[in-house]
Amino acid sequence: MPLTYEKRVLRVLQYIHEHPADDLSLDTLADVALMSRFHWHRVFQAMTGETCAEAVRRIRLYRAATWLANGQLPVAEIARRVGYPNIQSFTRAFKESYAVPPASFRKHGKPELSQSSKSRGKFIMFTVETTAMPRRRLGALEHKGAYSGVDQCFAQLVAIASQQNLWPRSGGMVGVHYHDPNVVAEADLRSHAGLIINDNSPLPDSLEEVIIDSGECAVLHYKGPYTAIKVAYDYLYGDWLPGSGREPADRPPFELYLNDPATTDEADLRTEVVLPLILSA
Repeated sequence: MPLTYEKRVLRVLQYIHEHPADDLSLDTLADVALMSRFHWHRVFQAMTGETCAEAVRRIRLYRAATWLANGQLPVAEIARRVGYPNIQSFTRAFKESYAVPPASFRKHGKPELSQSSKSRGKFIMFTVETTAMPRRRLGALEHKGAYSGVDQCFAQLVAIASQQNLWPRSGGMVGVHYHDPNVVAEADLRSHAGLIINDNSPLPDSLEEVIIDSGECAVLHYKGPYTAIKVAYDYLYGDWLPGSGREPADRPPFELYLNDPATTDEADLRTEVVLPLILSA
């Protein structure tokens, strides 16, 4: 029986507490959670209010504060035990969190219970349904960098579709986002702006073929500006998924755009946020 999402979060937090000097990368913690790397980080932040990286830093520094207050280990050894490569980086991080350097804390400090000060906030309710989605073939342009910049790719895609007379063969626009922007550096974000192609004819050389496999998916219905779509992802990962009893597939989420932003008010834009699922038993 799969772990509940609450147990996954507790399992990861316990692992961080017990292995502060180990590799606590995002992919490592996804493995600890027994969950796809495409989705775990969104689930963790939506449920706890902090990113995995913030939780790692908080817990590591709390372990360090405990050792400083209750023992005589050298500061350099404590830094090593909580995963900092040198005493300088450890001292900077510790002072940012506890307002004093480690040596001063050892004399006068008292560690407080390590808990996140963040709140996951209140979720806006959205309609989510599970449905079988068809295989989709995209003619796509790759974008690297901030997701806000993918608009330029969609503008180029529209121009190419018009020049190459692709519209009679098309079935709408799709955005595929491979990373969580809360935990991946902006320069490393990767996405595709895609046009659904309804046949198997060759694509123009300027477009890359991207295949979205068929399968059961959760579909969240979002209405509003693209710039505020994060609230939809937070609800999908932090509220719907933990209560659904379902497991996300090891594939990225994607967005289906149902109307034209060039002729539609932002408040009336409609988007389907699609989360691929593992087939239920």
